Parts: sequence; C-alpha cells; structure tokens
Amino acid sequence: MRLKLATVLVALSVVASAAADPPKLAVLIVVDQMRADYVDHFQADWTAGLKRLVTKGAWFTRAAYPYLDTVTCAGHATIGTGAYPMTHGVFQNAWIDRQSDALITCTQDATVRGIPYGKPVPASESARQLMIPTFAEEMHRQKGSHVVSLSLKARSAIMLAGHSADAVTWLSDNLDGWTTSTAFTNAPVAEVGAYVSAHPIEADYGKTWERLLPANKYGVADDGLGEVAPLGWTANFPHVLNGKPGDTAAGQAYYLQWERSPYADAYLGQMAAGLVESMHLGTRDTTDVLAVSFSSPDLVGHQFGPRSQEVRDMYAHLDVTIGALLDRLDALVGPDKYVVALSADHGVTPIPEQLKAEGKDAGRLDSQALFQAIEGAAQKAGPGRYVGHLTSNDVYFLPGMFEKLTSNKSAIEAVIKAADSQPGIGHAFRADELGGGATSKDSDLRAAALSYVAGRSGDLVVSPKAGWMIGSNGTTHGSANADDQRVPILLYGSGIKPGKYEDIASPADVSPTLADVCGITLPRAQGTVLRPARN
Repeated sequence: MRLKLATVLVALSVVASAAADPPKLAVLIVVDQMRADYVDHFQADWTAGLKRLVTKGAWFTRAAYPYLDTVTCAGHATIGTGAYPMTHGVFQNAWIDRQSDALITCTQDATVRGIPYGKPVPASESARQLMIPTFAEEMHRQKGSHVVSLSLKARSAIMLAGHSADAVTWLSDNLDGWTTSTAFTNAPVAEVGAYVSAHPIEADYGKTWERLLPANKYGVADDGLGEVAPLGWTANFPHVLNGKPGDTAAGQAYYLQWERSPYADAYLGQMAAGLVESMHLGTRDTTDVLAVSFSSPDLVGHQFGPRSQEVRDMYAHLDVTIGALLDRLDALVGPDKYVVALSADHGVTPIPEQLKAEGKDAGRLDSQALFQAIEGAAQKAGPGRYVGHLTSNDVYFLPGMFEKLTSNKSAIEAVIKAADSQPGIGHAFRADELGGGATSKDSDLRAAALSYVAGRSGDLVVSPKAGWMIGSNGTTHGSANADDQRVPILLYGSGIKPGKYEDIASPADVSPTLADVCGITLPRAQGTVLRPARN
C-alpha cells in the first residue's frame, strides 16, 4: 500500500511539474483598433483563429485602458511593458520635442540607421523613447529567448519588441518594402530577407477584396455616411488592388490599397509562421517570443468606420489569418506548448456624422479655434505670443509662457475656461495638476495623469467629449471615452484556464500574465497577473 501510494504521489508530482513547465513559445498578438464589442457583434462570423481564442481560451470582457491618449504607440508600449505612459514614457504617436521645438515620432532616432530588405529607407527607428524594458526584452535577458516582432507599422513592431530583439521588421514609410534598423541588427536578418524575397507584396496586385460573408449578414449599408475610400477605390465592395506597383503615384496607390485590405494581414500572419519555422522558434530549451501586430483593421477603420461592412469583413478575414497561424504553431511547436495573448492598442469612435444623424452630441474639434481661444485668453497675463504648438491632445506654450500664466491666477483660469468652452472639449488640465493625479478618484483627471509624461507632454492637456475628435474626415480614437478605451483581452494555450471572465482588466495586465506563465519578473510593471485565468 505504501509503495502504491508513493508511486501515485510521484506520478502526481510529475504531472504537476509538467503542467508547471513554461511554454516553448509566447505569442503576443495585437490587433490595431479592435473595440471590445467587436467580439460580441462579430464572433458568430468566426470559424477559425478568433473563434478558437474566444471559445477555447480565456476571454476578459471588461478590459479597458484607464488613460486618455488611446493611440497606437502608447497602446503597444503599454501592452509590451505592462506599464502606463506615465511610466514607460510613450504617450502619443508623436509629440513636440522641447529641445528642438519640433514634432518627433515615438520611434524616431537619428543615432541609428535603417536597414532595408530591398529599396533604401529614408528614416531610422528604435525604442529609444521607451523608458523601461518590455516583456520580450526581459525574456531575452532573463531566459535567453529569441524574439521576433512584426507589423506594418514601425511603432507597433518596435514597442512590442523593445530595445533589443533578434528580428524586428516593419514596412517602410514608402510602403513598398520591409525594413529594420541598426538598433536591432547590423545587417539584414537572413531569414527575414529570404522570406520577403520569396514573397513580394506585389504578388497581390490585381486581386479583389470581396466580402467573405453573405451580403445580408452585415446589417449596415455598404456605403455608410461619412465613409472615405482610399485612392482608387469607392466606398462600395468589391475593392480591387488596381494601383500598378512601382515608384509612380499609381504605384503608391497600390501599396495604400494593399495595406487597407485583408491581404496585408494574411501576408503578416504567413510571414510570422514562416519565421517561426526558419528561425526555429519554440524548439529550444527556453521560451521564445513571437509578437505580431495586425495594422490593417486600423487603416480600414479610420476610413470606413467601425459600423462599416469593410470593418466587419476585415475581422472575418482576420479570423482565418489567425487560424492559419495557430494551425502552423500546432504543427511547428506543438498544440500544448505555446501560449497566446491577444489584445488591442485602442478602440475607435464611430464616424461623427453618423452619430449626429442619430441626434447624438458629436462632431469635429476645430483645432485652429481652440488655438486662438487659448491664445486670446492668455493675453490676461500681458501682451505677447503664448501658444507654440497644438498637437493631438497637447497644448505647448512657448518657453517661459506657461510659468507666466500659472503665476497669474486669473489668466490661467481664463485659459482653462476658454479651452473648456470650445465645442467638443470635455475638460482641459494643467500640467501642474497632472503630476500627482494618477491616483485621483476623478476618472477624467486620472486618465489624463496616467498619460502625462513630464518634459514630453503639453503644458495643457485637453480631453475630448465622447463622439468628438480632431480630423476632417473618417474617424479616429485618442480619447478617454469607452469607445476608444475598451478592448478585448483573449488568452489561450499553455498555462491558461479557459473561461469567460468579467473581472476588471487592463491591457497592462497582458505582459505580467505572460511573464507569470513563462516564469520571469517584470519589475516596472503596473499591471497585474490575470489570476482567474491561470492554471
């Protein structure tokens, strides 16, 4: 009996140990511009990858960003690091560099040079602006992991990878070739070069984006109010990739169309699977990392809006693309030997003209009127020019002028009142009240404070009302409203307990959860492990 009991205990111990073994591959998927309610509204369309993640994984239905600047670079940095902009430093896609008094992008870096997989590239990019390491970086440092990160957008691939990786690849600003930079490698990565040489994106020329679902399944008009078609297309299906590839304007039209079609997502998914195979990810005695950000839903969403047939169809195609990737991972790594985390960098607000047609408070912010209103009110502090730049949600005053305003109580109050009174502005916050606002019970102040980075953010930060945005057409995101903040979190695979969870969650919880599954620590993370979904 004792021998049998001992045998049973040893067997149970082996099983428990095997269950606790870290996965061979951690897969981080970001879908650019995926609202949380897309899972509710679209999941009946899905039959492959997204369906697998929802039905066989852990679905957190109440996930949202708690901060104001819900944009691509900030979202990817938050998912990648497990921290918020106030800590990781990346609060916008671009901001005013006070030293040069010029607009810089979140990945701009003059100290590195671009390395193309084909044509020369005009710019160089890195994670220099990111103040803390990512999950992928820590895996590389603590576990010796191989790290591959891919996206159409430089800021997406880079913010998931961090400051170092084995292969970080994105599409050049010219849209006609893949590239990396000396921040990550001194020469083209052979496996990436071999893949892109064998799979030119021009091969999709002449293809037609047809609806994947029956026409009556979409529930909305094909040509919705306020939709804006890319160059060479109309707002109606079908969409033909008809711009001839090359250096001409027609050639640029092709690449713009390709990016805004399901073919770009499909290419990225196939490229990810190809590099898993050629770089032998998931086959070593540690956990490797694959990060993929699908950008096309964002590019389509900006032009056609979240209520369009195009957006719904993009997600039907993306379901197939992710399904094919998971099938390849099953074959290459093993169906129980990898973990997947999927989230989004932000949601999106419906096209304002559609909201207005429904009688809702919505519209487009007049940046010039806001600029002039603030400049006019600032004159209470004395004559002169005060406002230097207005970019996104940030107002930058000329050197010394914000200090002049804040030393004059009536003047700064007049400035705040002038900003608050503009149509579509919910509230304007001063920089001096944001530094300690991250724990405020005022949700609007807290959201602005979590996005505030001293020395980078504006002197004033304006928060738009729901349904309002900067931009003359289409739609966008970048507010502290539920449309922009709420996104899905889906976890699947090794170390994950399937289920539908209504716990409050944040995309900042994704990397801490992956770190817990993989057995590392993230010392600067502000998110927490999603314990209900852990085995």
